[in-house]
Amino acid sequence: MYIYDNYDHQMLAERVAQFRDQTQRYLDGKLTDDQFRILRLQNGLYVQRLAPMLRVAVPYGLLSSIQMRRLASISRDYDKGYAHLSTRQNVQFNWPKLEQVPELLAELAEVSMHAIQTSGNCIRNTTTDQFAGVAPEEIEDSRPWCEIIRQWSTFHPEFAYLPRKFKIAVCGTQVDQAATQVHDIGLYLKKNAAGELGFQVLVGGGLGRTPQIGLVICEFLPWRHLLSYLDAIMRVYNMEGRRDNIYKARIKILVKALGIDAFREKVEAQWQHAKDGEATLTEAEVARCKSFFTSPDYESLPDDDEAIDKALQEDVLFQHWVERNVASHKVPGYRIVTLSLKETGVAPGDITDRQMEFVADLAERYSFAEMRITHEQNLTLADVRLKDLYELYQACKSERLAEANLGLLNDIICCPGGDFCSLANAKSIPIAESIQRRFDSFERLQNIGDISLNISGCMNACGHHHVGNIGILGVDKKGEEFYQIALGGAQGREAKLAQVLGPSFAQDDIPDVIEKIIDLYLTERKSDEKFIDTFERLGIQSFKEKVYAKAD
Repeated sequence: MYIYDNYDHQMLAERVAQFRDQTQRYLDGKLTDDQFRILRLQNGLYVQRLAPMLRVAVPYGLLSSIQMRRLASISRDYDKGYAHLSTRQNVQFNWPKLEQVPELLAELAEVSMHAIQTSGNCIRNTTTDQFAGVAPEEIEDSRPWCEIIRQWSTFHPEFAYLPRKFKIAVCGTQVDQAATQVHDIGLYLKKNAAGELGFQVLVGGGLGRTPQIGLVICEFLPWRHLLSYLDAIMRVYNMEGRRDNIYKARIKILVKALGIDAFREKVEAQWQHAKDGEATLTEAEVARCKSFFTSPDYESLPDDDEAIDKALQEDVLFQHWVERNVASHKVPGYRIVTLSLKETGVAPGDITDRQMEFVADLAERYSFAEMRITHEQNLTLADVRLKDLYELYQACKSERLAEANLGLLNDIICCPGGDFCSLANAKSIPIAESIQRRFDSFERLQNIGDISLNISGCMNACGHHHVGNIGILGVDKKGEEFYQIALGGAQGREAKLAQVLGPSFAQDDIPDVIEKIIDLYLTERKSDEKFIDTFERLGIQSFKEKVYAKAD
């Protein structure tokens, strides 16, 4: 992972001192709420329903065991003993006291962490696929390119006050697990016919009130021009994006209003001025960033193991866990393991201080002291030896981290919702739990098969409900909480936006509604057809008739 140098550490120390002074002036009444608001947002601090919320940056989701242990201690000392993993691969603390936040940031800085640009109208944390660098059929490791973008975007003076927040995702794997197509800018690493490396660039994706799938603005951008082309896109948006209406300020609105061809022309015009200028990447600079992401000291191992084969035969629960939570690795004798944070009765994505310490221990023992936060709010150990799988699985059972539910109905993506967020129209966490309890049989979940269910407490779509096979949105009806259901969404390289099923439902009705949707799918599916395929074949009308049919 990227190692902070003296400049980085000095920058963080100065920022912490600056925010400590700003916070004290606010507490002393020398800054108004409005004056302090823009300052705290630049440091990842929100005012939520019950307490401040601090969002900690985790660039491209990569954490060291040392950093994870520090997050655990912070959760004990400044919060309530747990943290929340977000869909942008960041970590959130929901209960810090305002007067203690500067000290919290100082502790983060000691382990090369911060909360800079995790909020506000700026370029946020760049995300990527959690299998980056280890996927067997990877085009190129995306992490160095994410780091290049991180260094370019951090404290960029021209893009510090954009019309609205801005999100970038990079994907170098064949299977896209980073929701790349619903970002303001999505970058797919690719090679042209001559074998040269570059990017397919998408622009104008995003969720929220007006969800859009990103459109291709450049089919192949040579890698040298990455930053100059991003500069050009950002300049067009910064100059022409709307600032008079917060709901129409995202770049997706500008792209839709102009049309992709007209937007591309404006970007090309800007790009011509900077195409071969100072922002042009050199081989030396790319090599510098790649040097931080070299392969660990892998052993030469066989890609099979008799003891593991025996355990798979004798322990059916281990077998299920391997089928669901373990993926192939580019190096023989190694596997990628994802730990589920979706135990029934626990808010999806929440992790206790004890579990954080435990995962840090696991990473050091089994995965070169590193781990990744996933877009789906789980944790990945990227470099586990095949022969260690059963030992790792047994250890995970002791800390409730051995759920074999990845990709199943209970692997729910869920925002904190009305329990914490001041913007939410309705609670999300109780809805997730009610569905998990209704579908608590592993055999039943296995029979249903691959399906995604995403929940958001409001139209800001932090739970990415628009791209769930089943999406649930909390809405307000005359002061009461109701839930709108949408079907047919998908992320990945074939991203789709879900279609609204119909009128919303009361909270108590949601498990029954999901039951009806699943029942129709199981009745109508062909052989091993996935839910999304059955939905597209049947169309939404069949599901409407099933869900809204009156009982005889």
